[in-house]
Amino acid sequence: MGIDPKTTAFIFPGQASQRLGMGRALAQADPHAAEVFTRADQILGYPISKICWEGPLDALNDTENTQPALVTHSIAVLRALQARHPWLQPVYAAGHSLGEYSALVAAESLAFDDALRLVLERGRAMKQAGDLNPGGMVAVLGVVIGEVERACDAAAEATGKHVRVANDNCPGQIVISGEQPALDTASKLLRAAGARKLVPLAVSVAGHSPLMQPAQSRLEAVLADTPISDPSFPIIGNVNAQPLRSAAAIQQELSVQLTERLRWNESIGNMIAAGVDTLIELGSGNVLTSMMKRIERSVRSIAIDEPDSFSLLDP
Repeated sequence: MGIDPKTTAFIFPGQASQRLGMGRALAQADPHAAEVFTRADQILGYPISKICWEGPLDALNDTENTQPALVTHSIAVLRALQARHPWLQPVYAAGHSLGEYSALVAAESLAFDDALRLVLERGRAMKQAGDLNPGGMVAVLGVVIGEVERACDAAAEATGKHVRVANDNCPGQIVISGEQPALDTASKLLRAAGARKLVPLAVSVAGHSPLMQPAQSRLEAVLADTPISDPSFPIIGNVNAQPLRSAAAIQQELSVQLTERLRWNESIGNMIAAGVDTLIELGSGNVLTSMMKRIERSVRSIAIDEPDSFSLLDP
């Protein structure tokens, strides 16, 4: 079955999707992808391409590098796709947290250069906020979101510390975020409630929580000086899971995104309700495509990353 652009959306992965070597084979095979990596090195003033391709892993996993690395890779995949299939213009795009910046580049709301500068600052600001307000994140598997919310509320009340739902990724996969004493208490409550698995994430910040307010304030100052245009097609925002159709709506989204819940499950559901039947994931790995097995199996989801994966889009 062919792909109909009128029912297709692009989706872009976020932090934790990175892996050593990402984008190297594509850059070697495609000049459009190679040009993106070259441009990123120039804009950032250091070789992000080398970090993506050769590491070391600690450098790639440093959030200051991870964020521009993932956006660079996603846009390299996008440019290679656009060169091969210029007819494939989606009706929507969405990005998982950091991936929202890649989605905005795809919709021509942000220039690639400006997006890179923003996510570099975003990474630095999040790292600094983590130093000021230490915290963490835990993935909760096998518990409905209402039960997770109740456990977070009880843990916050018992400890006097912050903890809340950070990511509603898909049915059965929720991420909570907050200060360690409250995270520990919420985890105990969730085990008692029947959680199948609790997985502490390899992060030192409490993303999508009030602890990120210092980072959000720092990012807002940079956003104020960044040109943002009306998108060429709507972006489904993380904060409200609704279409963002104007520069003003996008500005508002980015000004609160770091401290608000990421509503990925709702975002995908709303695109499906609007008629989307094909999702194309552009970037490192297939994390978002894997989530679709829990959200809606009837919707086709295709992950595009390595050079041979582009054949999945051929008629």
